[in-house]
Amino acid sequence: MDYIKVYQQWLNNDYFDEATKEELRGIRNNKKEIEDRFYKSLEFGTAGLRGKIAAGTNRMNKYIIAKVTQGLSNFIVTQGQEAMKRGVAIAYDCRHYSDEFAKTAALVLAANKIKAYLFESLRPTPELSFTVRRLNTISGIVITASHNPKEYNGYKVYWEDGAQILSYIADPITENINNIESFNDIKKISEKEAKEKGLLKVIGREIDREYIEKVKSLSLRDNIDKDIKIVYTPLNGTGNIPVRTVLKERGFTNIIVVPEQENPDPDFTTVGYPNPEDVKAFKYAENLGKSVGAEILIATDPDCDRLAIMVKDKNGEYVAFNGNQTGAILIKYILESKDDKGQLPSNGAIIKSIVTGDLGKAIAEKYGVKTFETLTGFKNICGKENEFEKTGEYKFIFGYEESIGYVAGDFVRDKDAVISSMLLCEAAAYYKTLEKSLLDVLNETYEELGYYREKLISLVLEGVEGQQRIGRMMDVYRSEFPNKIGDSNVIKYIDLQIGKEFDLILGKESKSEIPKSNVLKFILDDESWYAVRPSGTEPKIKIYMYSKGDTLEAGENKLKIMEQAIIGKLNSVK
Repeated sequence: MDYIKVYQQWLNNDYFDEATKEELRGIRNNKKEIEDRFYKSLEFGTAGLRGKIAAGTNRMNKYIIAKVTQGLSNFIVTQGQEAMKRGVAIAYDCRHYSDEFAKTAALVLAANKIKAYLFESLRPTPELSFTVRRLNTISGIVITASHNPKEYNGYKVYWEDGAQILSYIADPITENINNIESFNDIKKISEKEAKEKGLLKVIGREIDREYIEKVKSLSLRDNIDKDIKIVYTPLNGTGNIPVRTVLKERGFTNIIVVPEQENPDPDFTTVGYPNPEDVKAFKYAENLGKSVGAEILIATDPDCDRLAIMVKDKNGEYVAFNGNQTGAILIKYILESKDDKGQLPSNGAIIKSIVTGDLGKAIAEKYGVKTFETLTGFKNICGKENEFEKTGEYKFIFGYEESIGYVAGDFVRDKDAVISSMLLCEAAAYYKTLEKSLLDVLNETYEELGYYREKLISLVLEGVEGQQRIGRMMDVYRSEFPNKIGDSNVIKYIDLQIGKEFDLILGKESKSEIPKSNVLKFILDDESWYAVRPSGTEPKIKIYMYSKGDTLEAGENKLKIMEQAIIGKLNSVK
């Protein structure tokens, strides 16, 4: 793509408004910025779109939203009149331009005679998944950049099963997007006309109520201490109303919300990087927790599909749980409760991603529940759940991944922090009746099953050069990975790009059952393992490291040795 030529086209085409052109004129002397904005188009894939908000083909703006929605519309039209009538549900979060982008998408759909169901105001991402299934729409759209910084926004597409699209849907949508030669080919209709023709319907409270009732139906115990003191922060996102509503209606009496982070704020003024996986996001919650004596702190990310927690220890300090630990606690609570009530199915299954730790799997094995692995991303976890629903071979109980995403039940096909907030608070309240904190429960689990330790490192490499270097890192590591780390040997590795597993002890290779992706996974002879992959949505290469030791110290020492070897090798690639 000749980025200067495309830049000039945007400046000279009457399709683009004056504000956009003025923004672009402001970078006319910055060749590097022009290149970054126009050297490619934002790539649509199974993760949808995500990028910085600005004018340009490699940015999030109303024109890119309209073009992508036209491509989606063209694909839906090929599915026939019934699909067009079923329509598309649309939700959005608290970010800059989210409401405008959502309405743009709705009107492009309507202009293509596809009915759009648009939420009246911001809603959590999992409620969109629920809505697709509830209204039986052919598709769904969420405008969100999840936990990314304020400069970002995104566009995620769901299909009729309520899960994010997989490649068999994403690929033809992408083809339709790429076939749009001009922005002038995008169809338009006014909001007034769309409503008059019944092609745009605004939705809200009725769906909210049904969703809340469904979440509450997942409750497992009522003999719990509902006076447990919990501090909650929605991090200025969409979780405030639904999470508090569910907890209140479940009878919790001591939910204290961080006032500075209660209401929507697209600038995330109090937190900057609104990712609850980063313990710095808990600063306000910690301060409030200490002042009120909270036993647990919970935080949801801006689109309320991810949950993180901190638990007070015996010294009055708060200890952060990572996604593997929180997932393990939820698995233990759910399986233990179902087992106690005689509700544990004989064909029960949990699903985790390939880069998620094995503590949850060990707990599941204890209860006779099988664990399945998928590629990263809840589209893959819920895609597996959809398989179970069709075949009936297994009964889905719980899905999770290390990046603090969890779901239970069968009415949402994405990670859901409203569901997981309720179950986590319920677990804490139940174990409190046994005079245990969640930290006590976690430590008891380690003592019983082994000290599973983990660490995620992300090397951030932005821009064109960063993307190219990430590619080189993956290429070099494929052929030059360390065969030995400390005293441990690599006994098996999986290269999902070619879909093969290699047994280095037996000297055999076999086909992997997991779909192809740019992921490398290495298993060591001491039950440690690690995986390397580029992020699908951010300018990062990610390294997931896992160890298992007889003691906490042994597990931590293994991680340090792994980190030194792996990061050293990656950083040597220039």
